[in-house]
Amino acid sequence: MKAQVINSSSSELSLSLSESDIGILYIVQHELLKDSGIDFAGVIVKHPLTNENWIRVNSSKNNPLEEITKATESAIKTAENMKKLFQSKLR
Repeated sequence: MKAQVINSSSSELSLSLSESDIGILYIVQHELLKDSGIDFAGVIVKHPLTNENWIRVNSSKNNPLEEITKATESAIKTAENMKKLFQSKLR
């Protein structure tokens, strides 16, 4: 996965991610929207042939990059817990 900053300010961050799965960004978006400090979190497939996805986060209260980092860590923990649950049920 490759990431490139498209736009950055104290209240907004837009990233372009190539060689990534849009499903992962949807999970991060879901985690971001759980936080009341996030004004907007959007994900789009910029172009399906180039496998480029964009995510934009607006936050009037917090640093958007820090919020993306927290949301990603939360998504990883949730995935780990689900993996453990599935493994325990399949044994």
